[in-house]
Amino acid sequence: MVGDEKGVVGYGLGKANEVTTAISKGIEDAKKNLVKVPLNKKTIPHEQEAKFGGARVFMKPAAPGTGVKAGGAMRAVFESAGISDVLAKSKGSSNPHNLVKATIAALSQMRDAYTVAGVRGIPMERVFKG
Repeated sequence: MVGDEKGVVGYGLGKANEVTTAISKGIEDAKKNLVKVPLNKKTIPHEQEAKFGGARVFMKPAAPGTGVKAGGAMRAVFESAGISDVLAKSKGSSNPHNLVKATIAALSQMRDAYTVAGVRGIPMERVFKG
């Protein structure tokens, strides 16, 4: 897991006979799979669900000061991405590899208000006021 704690995160898997070699291979692989995550004051912009294999994840934004309410594999992804206030739940499989992939998939599907306004071709005020 690599991240700059400013909204960029990536994951990778490295296999080797020695631990240090496996870690370095994993980091190299993670740098090739970076994803930009839109942040809204250290939280996520909206609720999101995703699935990868048997792992299902659900996440929603939280108020400032809430902290990261998530399990181990999901917590590592959020901390690497710089998300400090989020409520998350994992359903289905507890396989950490699939949980990380499902969490990254959910974060990569997120859109901020600027993106939504641009896609719809409307001003920012109309995104929030309908």
